[in-house]
Amino acid sequence: MKLTSTAFDNNGIIPPQFTCDGKDISPSLSWSEPPADTKSLALICDDPDAPGKTWVHWVVYNLPPSTRCLPEAVPEGSKISDGGLQGINDFKKLSYGGPCPPGGTHRYFFKLYALDRMLDLQPGATKAELEVAMKDHIIERGELMGYYSRNR
Repeated sequence: MKLTSTAFDNNGIIPPQFTCDGKDISPSLSWSEPPADTKSLALICDDPDAPGKTWVHWVVYNLPPSTRCLPEAVPEGSKISDGGLQGINDFKKLSYGGPCPPGGTHRYFFKLYALDRMLDLQPGATKAELEVAMKDHIIERGELMGYYSRNR
């Protein structure tokens, strides 16, 4: 699956409006058709360059397999309007939390997973809980990476 955004190119700079220095809204994301046997989609956005641990910016799961995009500025809350659930990020919110690196340039990975089942997870699951539930159920994945550094 090819994962893209109209907000930034793969290996490009994430614009400030999608970060803590701007509106802190999620960028639009779209993807190609998943495999025919896909039962649900999941998305994780994280920053492996954060000090101390990989920082989780967004957790989404149980998106219908017919979904081909997430619009810009997905609102906070456990449920996504077109189906799917949002998990808890490391900002302790049920939403996207934009890049906000304490220093230097960080990489932000948006990872989309096609799964062979719906996941038995309640709203507000963590990335770790999602990863356990997805184990042995990933059919295909796509990835989009962007950079961001703060000008202070």
